[in-house]
Amino acid sequence: MNKPTRQQIETAVKNKGYKWFENGDYNLNIVGVRNAETLNEVTNKFDDYITLSYKNEGEWQYYCFECTTDPGKHWVENIMREEGVAILKEDQYRGSHKIRLHQGKYEALGQQKPVTVYRDNNLDNCYDLDEENTQTGLFGINIHRATKWEGKKSTQIDKWSAGCQVIAANDDFNLFMDICHKSRAVWGNSFTYTLLNSDDLG
Repeated sequence: MNKPTRQQIETAVKNKGYKWFENGDYNLNIVGVRNAETLNEVTNKFDDYITLSYKNEGEWQYYCFECTTDPGKHWVENIMREEGVAILKEDQYRGSHKIRLHQGKYEALGQQKPVTVYRDNNLDNCYDLDEENTQTGLFGINIHRATKWEGKKSTQIDKWSAGCQVIAANDDFNLFMDICHKSRAVWGNSFTYTLLNSDDLG
């Protein structure tokens, strides 16, 4: 999957009928893009993207970070709940996240409002996105980082995600959170997360 452009993200969000934030500075559009090219295979790689689009002094700013929007191989094969591992459903979740500690350790975007997840419990090497097997609620679907080491980037998901949206590179995550803090100072501690599929980008 090629890195999406800001224009592709904006167009796809609007085509879905979702809200696109463009008033004022640091009004963040946090948009994940799930890689359709994997055909729902559990690759255990950071082969998705999280993007940030926002205005600063009236000019659009854009960042695109390697991430996973899917759970890692470990939690697919070792499910924590009998219903199955959580896979976030593609949608827009208004005000779904806020800055708080992830697992009590470091600041990240923590889930604060319900989201919808698919549940996959057959332990195979494929994400099962079954519309009849979904749950909506508070499941700790946070947006956080993988490696804690400055300048480093994780290459395998493994235990890093049991359904969370996880940024691979430490430096990328620090930049992401720096921008979120600037947004919080203007708009308050509430962030909308939108998850698209790369097929939506046209």
